[in-house]
Amino acid sequence: MIPVKVKEIAFDVAMNPVLLLSDEREDRMLPIWIGPFEAHSIALALEGTTLGRPLTHDLLKSICERAGARVASVIISDVRDGTYYAELHLKINNEEIVIDSRPSDAVALALRTVTPIFISEKVAGFALAPEELYSQDSPEEARIQRIPEEKKLH
Repeated sequence: MIPVKVKEIAFDVAMNPVLLLSDEREDRMLPIWIGPFEAHSIALALEGTTLGRPLTHDLLKSICERAGARVASVIISDVRDGTYYAELHLKINNEEIVIDSRPSDAVALALRTVTPIFISEKVAGFALAPEELYSQDSPEEARIQRIPEEKKLH
């Protein structure tokens, strides 16, 4: 397993949100296209912003805490037909359980619970060098735009 961190929420040329995960040295990035609500939830967690009422990922964190469960790790474990798959590893009473998850939901929860995020070797094969990700030579639907800070999703 390869440890990764959330680099940022970026956007492709059609303004679809993309979760960018990077390795520790930031020389490889894994782009995962996600929905706007999940992007918003991740962006709030990255900024440390809380709202007056809990979002779904805040609610899930509270449920885990009240039930005595701890999120031990998040693993983006597989990619099939262009779809990424993730696992939530929870510890409950010295027992580990694994729950299937979408990567965006798993990452949103991991950020809130300060939980390590990993990708499998197979998934790492889909990571790109930053210059590939932002290159004008990339296919348009896969090209990531650098968004000025003031225009990022908040």
